[in-house]
Amino acid sequence: MERIELEFPARHVVPRRVHVGVVGSGDLEVLLEPSPDLRAHVLITTSVDGFGVVWRSVLERFFERFAGAASIEINDFGATPGTVMLRLEQAAEALRL
Repeated sequence: MERIELEFPARHVVPRRVHVGVVGSGDLEVLLEPSPDLRAHVLITTSVDGFGVVWRSVLERFFERFAGAASIEINDFGATPGTVMLRLEQAAEALRL
């Protein structure tokens, strides 16, 4: 198990909590809630060690489009980068509903 913590700048407040995905074989869940400050805080718990550079790359691409001040917890069980981006986009979309 590896834990990765990242921070990103934000431009707007996230209004509410969102939960998407499930932790299971090859999948992950994203728990998103309003941040206490105007930053995005990401905590990743993953079953696959040694992919910090890949996680940072995926999240940097996500935060180029999503500028919400959120505390995001990602619980991963071996998801691919494409699945990670899909779940993050689903969480962002749920905020727009």
